[in-house]
Amino acid sequence: MPVNPPFGLLLISGNLTHQENYARALAADPRCRLIGLTDESDIPQRRAELNQMLADDLQIPLLPDLDAALSRDDVDLVSVCCEPERRARVAARCARAGKHVYIDKPLCTRVDDAREVVAAVEETGVLSQMFSLVHTPTALQARQIVASGKLGELTAVHYDLLFAKGIAGTADLSQPRHEKPQADRFTFVDSKRELYCVGLYPLVFFTWLTGQRATSVYATTSNYFFAEHQRNDVEDFSCLLLQLEGGITATVTCGRAGWSSHPSHGSHKIHLTGTAGAADLDAYAPRLEVFNDDDPWRQPAKPHPEDPMGFWSSTQKAGGVRPKPGWRPVQPAVANDAVHFLNCLEAGQPSDVPASLGAHAVEVILAAYRSAADGQPVKL
Repeated sequence: MPVNPPFGLLLISGNLTHQENYARALAADPRCRLIGLTDESDIPQRRAELNQMLADDLQIPLLPDLDAALSRDDVDLVSVCCEPERRARVAARCARAGKHVYIDKPLCTRVDDAREVVAAVEETGVLSQMFSLVHTPTALQARQIVASGKLGELTAVHYDLLFAKGIAGTADLSQPRHEKPQADRFTFVDSKRELYCVGLYPLVFFTWLTGQRATSVYATTSNYFFAEHQRNDVEDFSCLLLQLEGGITATVTCGRAGWSSHPSHGSHKIHLTGTAGAADLDAYAPRLEVFNDDDPWRQPAKPHPEDPMGFWSSTQKAGGVRPKPGWRPVQPAVANDAVHFLNCLEAGQPSDVPASLGAHAVEVILAAYRSAADGQPVKL
């Protein structure tokens, strides 16, 4: 059923999460009204402090009881940004409270947890959406090209996504890392599993673009850039070969390559191949390139101790992260993701990236780690 605006928005988790961006993007829409920020009661003290910081910044109350907050009649939707290891539990709790859920990516870290979120959403009939990059101009252009029929029948898709953050060049290339088939932890203060965090975007895009799910994955993971990733035994670069339903081949290169690796935010390219043609798309083309006598851009000398990779908006300035001024995209490269979900709520229509698509992406990612560990393709 459609929901009439204004939509009451409840936030779960605060600073040093993507909530810093999601909350502001949702609240910037006049159809949305912030109600408060809450979380589970047994969170660490530092997480509680970070939650209070964002609540103070947004000038909204910190609500100490999650169940009481979810029972409020003025809450229509919840933005769930707690840590990946507990994200599914909290998202399912919100859905079963009858609240629509806007969920950080990836959905969670376990296939059974992902299925629990999907079950909760389906049981209650609430709408769900996981953040992705399918609402960027580049992704929308790719869909228009495929729908136009100019390429003929789509046979293959390649996605190149490398984030330009962190001080690279510190990895020990003489010590190759060997992947493990399973992992208990996916994110750290100074690094993340990049197949898990960055590879999610192409995997969602493939199904969103084609309507087909992955049937097998063949993957390799590596460490080329960061000592932090090596120290935490997580990859900073990955390659994937996937077979999709309908015979479509999809490939991915993804990871994190450091601030100095790219003139802007990192390589973000899509290549489409069909029976009648091909197309190359670049998120930063067309663009303006600026040349002047300003001081050259430099990466931070002493990054923020709680955010050395520059993950979060609240710590980037304090950590010396400055915008790169050289490239100016003609069209914005950011996703209009929040607006899409609010449109879905108002119309009472399902999102194009619901929890079920997020759950499939988690299944593919975990299968990719098994493939990288064993050196063999894994069927889904």
